[in-house]
Amino acid sequence: MTATTTNPAMGGGRRTPFVMRNPSVLIFLACLAVFTVGVTILSEGFGIGVISTSFIKTLGKTLCLCLIAVAMDVVWGYTGILSLGHFAFFGLGGYAIGMWLMYERTRLIVAESMSNAALPPTPEEISSGIATQIFGVVGASDFPPIWAFAHSLPLQLLAVVLVPGLLALVFGWLAFRSRVTGVYLSILTQAMTLALSLYLFQNDSGLRGNNGLSGLQNLPGVTASQDIVSMWFLWASALALGAGYVLCAWVVSGKFGSVIRGIRDDEARVRFLGYSVEGYKLFVFTFTAIIAGIAGALYYPQAGIINPAEIAPIASIYLAVWVAIGGRGRLYGAVIGAAFVSLVSTYFTGGQAPSINLGFYTINWVDWWLILLGLTFVLVTLFFPKGIGGLFDLLADRRSPDRHGADLGPDQGALREKEADE
Repeated sequence: MTATTTNPAMGGGRRTPFVMRNPSVLIFLACLAVFTVGVTILSEGFGIGVISTSFIKTLGKTLCLCLIAVAMDVVWGYTGILSLGHFAFFGLGGYAIGMWLMYERTRLIVAESMSNAALPPTPEEISSGIATQIFGVVGASDFPPIWAFAHSLPLQLLAVVLVPGLLALVFGWLAFRSRVTGVYLSILTQAMTLALSLYLFQNDSGLRGNNGLSGLQNLPGVTASQDIVSMWFLWASALALGAGYVLCAWVVSGKFGSVIRGIRDDEARVRFLGYSVEGYKLFVFTFTAIIAGIAGALYYPQAGIINPAEIAPIASIYLAVWVAIGGRGRLYGAVIGAAFVSLVSTYFTGGQAPSINLGFYTINWVDWWLILLGLTFVLVTLFFPKGIGGLFDLLADRRSPDRHGADLGPDQGALREKEADE
């Protein structure tokens, strides 16, 4: 973004870019850049091979989860809308790109298998072969209407943005114009997610029902190994997270940020002051849904598969837990929370954490991880509501005031910095 401000010290004509006026954004981008370069050097595809390809994919997926956590923090931590449906937008983005990946990969396979026929196959025969390969698992052999543009990558990329955005726009308009707030709005978003998930479980939904879309990690026409492809996706995920973080930081700053925080703290007062509360909430809801869709479009090709279970309401509840653990109302807190839970979850559920034998009972962390996550959420909520990100606030509060000898009180001769340190 190009938001700038005039710096009086520079003669009034020099404008400082938004990023330069926000040290926390610069620090985050620097940390993200160091992380990306470090992983690249240690990777199997471009580096010395210390980090395995499977863990590279885990890191890439974690970056995508951090991006949707940032979006969730904007809509919940800054605007006060506890949405329990944002993972639905995440899944829709994954389905949109997954349709093209599965179509194009199947087309190449079908075309190659028919290339040895006595007569060249017609486009209709190829299309029929593709449909049979994709939908044979649900007993169908024709393309549903929603696959009309699956052959076009640009149109499917457009769908990554438009489908979650339009759904959020329509749902938000209906909910906010009715002035549904608080827990009732959370229930509505959860109901929307559940309805969408149950619909996608049906075989006639056009998206292969419970089977979902698979083989998404294989990029059509790309002969590079997974070592290389996994790094491509990690770079794309890091770029998306960096851009999304800057964009969200810009949105929550300035007058707009003050208004949405006012809506979070006292919606009635903001409305009384003449602001269009519904308009602000609708913008934030739609904007963050689009970010969630983009994050999903990058996540599922790295996961390799997407099915309706990914859109179940429990996933959106997990998302809220991540933000709460990291510290809502702080964009970096959302990133910390999502990264922490994602990596710790991988450790406990991936068989890396050793089981604990108590004699009378053996603790298998695969079974106990969700309980541990729930207890962590409860403890953070009760005893450390600012989350992990609140640690930075503690460190900032402990620093001595940087006044350079200036008065520390309203009167001349008030306690000065040097005296305060003695």
